[in-house]
Amino acid sequence: MGRGPICGGMLVVCLVAGLAGRGAAPGQDAAGAAARKRLVQAADEALALGPFSVMQKTRMPPSGDKHDFLSVAPYWWPDPARPDGLPYIRRDGEVNPESRRGTDDEPFSRMHAAVWAMAEAYQVTRDERYAARAALLLRAWFLDPATRMNPHLDFGQAVPGVNSGRGAGIIATRRLVRVIDAERALAASTSWSAGDRSGLRAWCAAYATWLRTSRNGREEAAAKNNHGTWYDAQLVALLLFTDKPDEARGVIENTSKRRLADQIEPDGRQPEELQRTRAWSYSVMNLDGWFTVARLAGDADVDLWNYRTRDGRSLRAAVDYLVPFAEGAARWPHKQITPFGTDDLVPLLRQAAVAWKTDRYAAIADRLEAGTKK
Repeated sequence: MGRGPICGGMLVVCLVAGLAGRGAAPGQDAAGAAARKRLVQAADEALALGPFSVMQKTRMPPSGDKHDFLSVAPYWWPDPARPDGLPYIRRDGEVNPESRRGTDDEPFSRMHAAVWAMAEAYQVTRDERYAARAALLLRAWFLDPATRMNPHLDFGQAVPGVNSGRGAGIIATRRLVRVIDAERALAASTSWSAGDRSGLRAWCAAYATWLRTSRNGREEAAAKNNHGTWYDAQLVALLLFTDKPDEARGVIENTSKRRLADQIEPDGRQPEELQRTRAWSYSVMNLDGWFTVARLAGDADVDLWNYRTRDGRSLRAAVDYLVPFAEGAARWPHKQITPFGTDDLVPLLRQAAVAWKTDRYAAIADRLEAGTKK
């Protein structure tokens, strides 16, 4: 049961291939052409970005080595009751702008988004410019001795006055899954060599070992909410990429299935995410993590899409719980201190349409994109 790395991970590529392919209806042809145009436009913009590196941050990690990734916990703020503000106190869902200054979060995010966009465009157009630039960005972040990131997150999401890093910081690298998908898309390019692939695999193997053995990694593996889901997604992707499918399968069978049963109620609610001040956003984000794990599970010969506990807990239940609120048929009853939006749910609905072979979710996605309600 292979997931097909590009159609599984690169949804826009699938849309272009599926909608603009032979035999498509005129409306589908138009949708495929529009998707291709958006894809190429994003890649053209990405050509001018980067390269990015951990060496560009202005703050110094506690180790004194700029090659170490550094981030600051986003929801922690100075304590107004203390002259120095220390230790910081938590305000869930409220991002402290200070956490974004001089750290590695934003450069990593910009790097993976640019690589992703160019790898998608290369897959469709075979324009070597996109592959060459994506390869340059990957080498700068992961491979070049002068600029590479060390394969650990000892200093992720530090809380001033509390710690120099914690397990929660591992959420920052959740898009490593996309980086690996992008690397596979570059396999046909002369700009990405066998040596490059070998080097990235070595980096990923080292990071997977750190995830499984470090204090921060073990802490994140035990997380009950979206952090645990995205930990599984990262670890499974890294194990598959480094030719350890049996170990990846073991993570899914022994950890992810149990985690799904703990996180999703029979009616599809995700209680851990509903406790947050941005309950809608985190419910969608966690579902994104689960879809990522399910997609990867196909390469390990595990069908997580259709996995269902005896009392009905499943990914499909989680999707169906969110749909009425997305469509406006019901008012979201939980806290959401930032605007309620459906943009992030749309690509998940399109994946759901493919995974469960039903047009229903695609039709919902179409309505949401068009700004119409059922």
